[in-house]
Amino acid sequence: MNRNKAAIAALGVVAALGLTACSSGGDPEPDVSDTMGGDGMMEFAEGSTMAALAEAGTITIGTKFDQPLFGLLAPSGTPEGFDVEIGKIIAGELGIPEDEIEWVETVSANREPFIQDGTVDMVVATYTINDARKELISFAGPYYNAGQALMVLSDNTDITGPDDLSGKNVCSVEGSTPAQNIAENYPDANLSLFGAYTDCLEPLRNGQVDVVTTDNVILAGYVAESEDAFKVVGEPFTEEPYGIGVALDDTEFRMWINDVLEEIFADGRWLEAWNATAGTVLPEPAVPTVDRYEN
Repeated sequence: MNRNKAAIAALGVVAALGLTACSSGGDPEPDVSDTMGGDGMMEFAEGSTMAALAEAGTITIGTKFDQPLFGLLAPSGTPEGFDVEIGKIIAGELGIPEDEIEWVETVSANREPFIQDGTVDMVVATYTINDARKELISFAGPYYNAGQALMVLSDNTDITGPDDLSGKNVCSVEGSTPAQNIAENYPDANLSLFGAYTDCLEPLRNGQVDVVTTDNVILAGYVAESEDAFKVVGEPFTEEPYGIGVALDDTEFRMWINDVLEEIFADGRWLEAWNATAGTVLPEPAVPTVDRYEN
């Protein structure tokens, strides 16, 4: 359910609460909505996205369906990975159980449109925070810090870093920061863009492209599943802080998600989610620092 639908569903609760806005002593009660969650009574400000979603009892989350370790569609028909676990934790803090989450495949090119038009309530999809995107949507986080890297065939010895890309055929994805970085900073590379990173894998196998580029953690997932066909070369050459995308003007929801992230950094749930997913292949990461920027 998107935030507009959820807001409509919450109107009844808001109206009912308005009838009891004063205590027996005549003092005004706090301007909050009480919503029963899975762990008991939770309080969210009336009219907030949190109150609307909690009352609706469902949430729509955009994530990737093609990225091992972070967001990959499982045989069960639901995605799994670190991003998915982060989404589940946030939903749980709203009192929404896993089976009431609607997962929507959200590729790089449609993340901002899906948030802007209300297709999803939030996006957790290896989504790099940057200033250009902040003009269109808002970010909570970061909840993980990645970096752009290069993946080649295991027997490739020609490419060891981005300085070797001149004249090479490079595959990436439309609307992604790695693709933008190659286009702007390595213009002598021959850049091919697809809708999803999995679209780059077969061209790499058959020699149509020489290298696939995206974030190191995404490539690590493809290497792990490639049966030694691929390898990641060199060191990450950018910083890619992953954030959770929400509507541009919904500062209250963004700050609440930031509160949840800081809580799970501290209580161990973040690391537990990592170890159960991406941590099966990748080393334990440093805990990020949330950026509570002003619009």
